[in-house]
Amino acid sequence: MSYAPAGGADAPADEDSAGTRAARRRGAGTPPPRAEAVSGVGQIAGLRPRADVELLDALDCHTRRTVAAWLLDRPSTATRQACLQTLAGFLRWLQAVEPGLGLLAATGDHLDAYSEQARIGALTVGVRNPGRALSGATVARKHRALSSFYWFAWSIGAIRQGDGGSTPADEPQSLVVTREERRLLRHGASRLAADGRVAEAVAVALIEATGASVATLASLTSEDLHAVGHGSDCPLVLVTMRDDRGDVVTFPVPTWVHPWLRAVSSTRAAGDLLIKQGDGQPVSVDWLTAALQDAGSAGGILASRAKLLHPRKLRAATAAAPA
Repeated sequence: MSYAPAGGADAPADEDSAGTRAARRRGAGTPPPRAEAVSGVGQIAGLRPRADVELLDALDCHTRRTVAAWLLDRPSTATRQACLQTLAGFLRWLQAVEPGLGLLAATGDHLDAYSEQARIGALTVGVRNPGRALSGATVARKHRALSSFYWFAWSIGAIRQGDGGSTPADEPQSLVVTREERRLLRHGASRLAADGRVAEAVAVALIEATGASVATLASLTSEDLHAVGHGSDCPLVLVTMRDDRGDVVTFPVPTWVHPWLRAVSSTRAAGDLLIKQGDGQPVSVDWLTAALQDAGSAGGILASRAKLLHPRKLRAATAAAPA
C-alpha cells in the first residue's frame, strides 16, 4: 500500500479520535433480555460436542448461567458453537495450570498466557492437536472470544471487585486514564517516532485510537490499511480489524499517524505483519506495555502514573470514552 502522508510529526493538541471509538459496552448490572432464558449450556440447541457442553454445565450454578447467557447473546448458532469450543478449551487449560481457580476468577494475565502458549505450540490440553502452534489469526480469534466472555460477565454483574476473586479479563483496574493523559500519550508517541521507534509509535497510536487488543494489533498486516482519496492533500486512511465479537470493523487513522504508517508499511511485503518487535517477532503484551509506558513518560505523564499504563487499561479507557 502507498499513500501520501499528511500532517506533521507531532500529534494535535486535542484530537481525541471521537469517530473511532468502539461501540459502548452494555452497562454494568444490565443483563441481556435472554440472560435468564436457560439455566445451562445443555439447554441451548445445536451445540456440540457433548463433552464441551457437559464440561461447562458441570460448573457452579452462577458460572453456568453466566456462560449460557453469554452463548445466547451470540448472534448465530455458528458463532455460539465456535465460542463454546473456545471457552471449553480455555477452561481445560485453566484447570490444568491452576486447579481450583474458578472460570470467573481468571484475569487478563491468564488470557495472555493462554494465547502465548497457543501461538508457540505449548498447549497440551484444550486443543485438537496438542503441541502444535496455532496461526496468528486463530490465536487472535480465540483471544477476542474469551475477552468478550469476560466483558459480558462483568457487564451483567457476574464479576465484581471485592467478591474474593480476581478482576475480570480486560477490566480496568487501579488506573483510570484521563482525557489529558491520552493527549499526553499521543504526544509521547510522536516523541518515540522522532527517536526512530516508529513501530512502537504506531502501536501506541492505534491502541489509543481504536482500543484494539494486543492480539489484534499483532495480527494486522499492510493489507489491513486502506487509503481513500490518493490524489488529495489529506487522504483518509482506514484500518480494518476484528472486534471482540469477531466482526470486521473499520477505523479512520488520525492524519498525524500517516507518516509513521507509510514508513512501517513501506518495509512490509504483502501479507506481512504490520507491527513487529525489534527482533522481528509479533507484538507481545510486554513489548506493548513497555511502549505505552515509554510514550507516557516521554509525553509528560507523571512517572508514578506512566508506570501503571497497560494495554488492557487503555483499551478500557477507549471503550468508555465519550463519542
